[in-house]
Amino acid sequence: MEIDAYGTWAAATGGVRPQGAADPRELSYLGLGLAGEAGEVAGEIKKRLRDGKLDAARLADELGDVAYYWTRLCLALGLRPSEILDQSRAKIEARLAESPRAR
Repeated sequence: MEIDAYGTWAAATGGVRPQGAADPRELSYLGLGLAGEAGEVAGEIKKRLRDGKLDAARLADELGDVAYYWTRLCLALGLRPSEILDQSRAKIEARLAESPRAR
């Protein structure tokens, strides 16, 4: 599924508002949801370090939850997820090009 199509679906699950019209409570909810799910990802990785095994299915499930909150947060701010990914890629490519390791 394309990220913007996923975003359309995800936005509909929480009620549709005009893009960029999120109130502080909604932004707080989405930001805290994203942080909580990122913590779940970190917890799964911690278990890998502690126990020496990784539950890939559980980690994939948590990564999906991260994507859900991240996408909804983008849209609540009036940003298209695909544009954020394009900007991120450009920023990382610029950093890599400037890195001594890239030479």
